[in-house]
Amino acid sequence: MLSLTNILINVPITLIALTGHELAHGLVSTAQGDPTPKYEGRLTLNPLAHLDPVGTILMILTGFGWAKPVGVNPMYYKDRKRGMALTAIAGPIANFIMAFFGIVIGTVLYAFGAKFGWPDTVMYYINMVTYIFAFRNLCFMVFNLIPIPPLDGSRVLGLFIPNGTYYKMMQYERYFIYLIMALSLLGAFDIIIGSGVRLVYNFIINIVRTVIMLFV
Repeated sequence: MLSLTNILINVPITLIALTGHELAHGLVSTAQGDPTPKYEGRLTLNPLAHLDPVGTILMILTGFGWAKPVGVNPMYYKDRKRGMALTAIAGPIANFIMAFFGIVIGTVLYAFGAKFGWPDTVMYYINMVTYIFAFRNLCFMVFNLIPIPPLDGSRVLGLFIPNGTYYKMMQYERYFIYLIMALSLLGAFDIIIGSGVRLVYNFIINIVRTVIMLFV
């Protein structure tokens, strides 16, 4: 059960993770000539513009979830499937970048704290906030890369399957969302997402620690 302290840390981190994710979708779609994200007010750092109540609650409770999808119009793209894939992958990439720089900042602070004898309480919170920030972003990244509509991975998968299969799959995405909600609450994604998050987290932190320790 989450403590009050954990909730106070988790909530803003969750908002940052989902806001960065959705803003990246909107920016990449806009860069391809689509004005829809701008018209719908989604090119903003205001998390209220991106919140999906169910997806946000699931992310806080289970570690993974979703935000309100950014409205896009692939008719503006030169290549609709490629454009959708690029727009989709932008969100997980944004979460990876945020996790990476969060680990960099946290590791630098911890290294300086160890060197100059900062209090144990400060060191504990540096570790905790760094881990939670990276964990939330990487969970959001890995979860959204699952190739099930309407998750981002399904759009990326579209590059590798026939058009007929892809568009047929997209027709039923509104039904898949209920399946995803049920599987999330039942913990069916725990092993897959947990393994993916640990793999990426360890990869990042090993590189960051090796580099930073050379200079601090």
